[in-house]
Amino acid sequence: MSGCLVWVMPPGESCCSSSCNQGPLLLQFLGRRKNWRRGVVPRSSGKSLVSGSLVASPWKSSEERVYDVVLKQAALVKEQSESRRRVEDDVTVPMDWSLLNEAYERCGEVCAEYAKTFHLGTLLMTPERRRAVWAIYGSKTRYVEDLKSHNLAFFFGDNAPNDHVNDLVWCRRTDELVDGPNASHITPTALDRWEERLSNLFEGRPFDMYDAALSDTVSKYPVDIQPFKDMIEGMRLDLKKSTYMNFDELYLYCYYVAGTVGLMSVPVMGIAPESKASTESVYNAALDLGIANQLTNILRDVGEDARRGRIYLPQDELALAGLSEKDIFQGKVTDKWRNFMKGQIKRARMFFDEAEKGVADLNPASRWPVWASLMIYRQILDAIEANDYDNFTKRAYVGKARKFLSLPIAYARSLAVPSKGMA
Repeated sequence: MSGCLVWVMPPGESCCSSSCNQGPLLLQFLGRRKNWRRGVVPRSSGKSLVSGSLVASPWKSSEERVYDVVLKQAALVKEQSESRRRVEDDVTVPMDWSLLNEAYERCGEVCAEYAKTFHLGTLLMTPERRRAVWAIYGSKTRYVEDLKSHNLAFFFGDNAPNDHVNDLVWCRRTDELVDGPNASHITPTALDRWEERLSNLFEGRPFDMYDAALSDTVSKYPVDIQPFKDMIEGMRLDLKKSTYMNFDELYLYCYYVAGTVGLMSVPVMGIAPESKASTESVYNAALDLGIANQLTNILRDVGEDARRGRIYLPQDELALAGLSEKDIFQGKVTDKWRNFMKGQIKRARMFFDEAEKGVADLNPASRWPVWASLMIYRQILDAIEANDYDNFTKRAYVGKARKFLSLPIAYARSLAVPSKGMA
């Protein structure tokens, strides 16, 4: 499952129609979220919400644990990452400018090929921001470049497969580790090596020209390594987990594989100087947009994932709707399924709605592309409905005409002034 950039946080309302029983679960989830975003710590613990580790403090909900990372990223922006810059000023990336430019362009080609909606949004950015976002997304994809024969041993050692695969660039590249053509060869050790390589490029020691593009980007913007590490953690999760008991578990997975992209992107997008919103609130919006996008991916790809033996839907909510794993694998569209899907789509839309609240606080040069990506991506949910909720055999997509019709509307919305503050 893969996710792209762009941003949420729901008001307290039921997620479903009267015929669906998922509403109470969502209300409970929303109540927890309101508390922890106000800094309310569960009475059972006197510990601070900020632990610095996503695996620490098991008493926390997934959102509380992820919020720790949000606070860390926001603090990094506020400090402008001076300490890291002082270190990086002494580091010389071993790559000439012509090769570095080539690497950035290759990252852009990867985005165009594997994330068409995302790439369309990047074309509306300034050249510098566009290249930086390409490097971040490309870092998710370019791993496949290394799965060519000359670099296979980097991941697999003596067990490297001999087949060649198509060129793909870090976010997408990382995602392909478990979803790509060589996924069956991937082991936890391979992911450990990938994480080691990530650390090296953040320290100014890129492995190849594509690493150099990302290394150059993180030296220019206050980008922290934690979301990148967390994305790798999501890949580890995919190696050992194929079902999710509840939305709390699924939320953490969505953060790992998509919410992280939002956190990676805020430093590049920038916050409007005149914005009165807190840095944390803008990061929350970016995080939520990533969650919204991933939930949309999940709902679009139910049939495809089922054929791979995976179900990215809350098991408890399936049971409440009178559905089981067997129903998913059989792929029949019934009234129970339609009602279940209505609730899931409503939840995703609520995330999109809240994500919208943070776009006006971005740098003016970034608002149009983010609005365009957000608007176009949420239309996938409309397409699922238009397919009568058949996401088993039909793939929901947004046609080119609808995408381009969204651009002027997105531009108009991008002219909105920043908020005076976000709760």
